[in-house]
Amino acid sequence: MTRKQWIEIWVGMFVLMGIIALAVVAFKVSNFQGLQERSSYQVHALFDNIGGLKERAPVKLSGVVIGRVNEIKVDPDTYFAKVSMSIYDDFDQLPIDTSASILTSGLLGDQYIGLNVGADDLFLKEGDRIELVQSAIVLEDLIGQFLTKFADSGE
Repeated sequence: MTRKQWIEIWVGMFVLMGIIALAVVAFKVSNFQGLQERSSYQVHALFDNIGGLKERAPVKLSGVVIGRVNEIKVDPDTYFAKVSMSIYDDFDQLPIDTSASILTSGLLGDQYIGLNVGADDLFLKEGDRIELVQSAIVLEDLIGQFLTKFADSGE
């Protein structure tokens, strides 16, 4: 083989590795879980406002991902947002009085569900509902409250 052919082979391999690296990064950023099936159990919670929470958003405990959001729909009885979550079986000792909050990663980041464990002796199991919830903080509501307080203090 000539020197030109070797250079073309190396350039082709370099481009191929770059495409593979971009595909891996794209799968990581999109939270693709198709090849990583972990056994889990389902719990749900009712929120009056979920903000920008999306399906496949992480469920975290102390900053560690312990599950994913499966489904978001409106509960026909209460008209609240019903968020179904898959919690990995490794975390099957969560007390039944665990609370769930919708939090934001950073100032303008994605939203996720943060769990705070309780102290009860009974544990969450398949199909249970998390009763203690804190909905997402809506930035527009906070700005409106600030402007109202600011306008009232000026008089």
